[in-house]
Amino acid sequence: MAEPTTPEPGLKQTRIFNASRERVWREWTEPEAFADWFGGPDFEIPIESVSMDVREGGTWQLTMLINRNETHWTGEYVEVDAPARLVFTVTDRPEHSERDLVTVDLTDLGDGRTEMHFQQSGHMTAEEYRRAGQGWGVFFDRMDARLAGG
Repeated sequence: MAEPTTPEPGLKQTRIFNASRERVWREWTEPEAFADWFGGPDFEIPIESVSMDVREGGTWQLTMLINRNETHWTGEYVEVDAPARLVFTVTDRPEHSERDLVTVDLTDLGDGRTEMHFQQSGHMTAEEYRRAGQGWGVFFDRMDARLAGG
């Protein structure tokens, strides 16, 4: 008899944006766009801190300013299939080896709308993923507002 398995912690979100798949892809892969929505409206990401080498094996990094504190985000692109799929690692503790894996799948709905399936998994606890999911929700609200504005 097989042992029951506990699902791995992680998070999944699906969003539909009123924008083309190519436009949503650029939100994920262009430094100016990414710096504007990542972190939401309450945190600053100086554009000069953003580096994105969007290719398999390429790296990305940025600095987020939070109440006079700096958080350094970094990762590596694992899969790049423009404009449909982006897989990359992410951490806000670059000095540690632990990284989460983020997968973004973009589906063209055919009427100027794009469905985004977002998934993050790795080393955090279920409670940490719950909080991360709330954070990503704020980020995606910001992305949605940017896309609605043209």
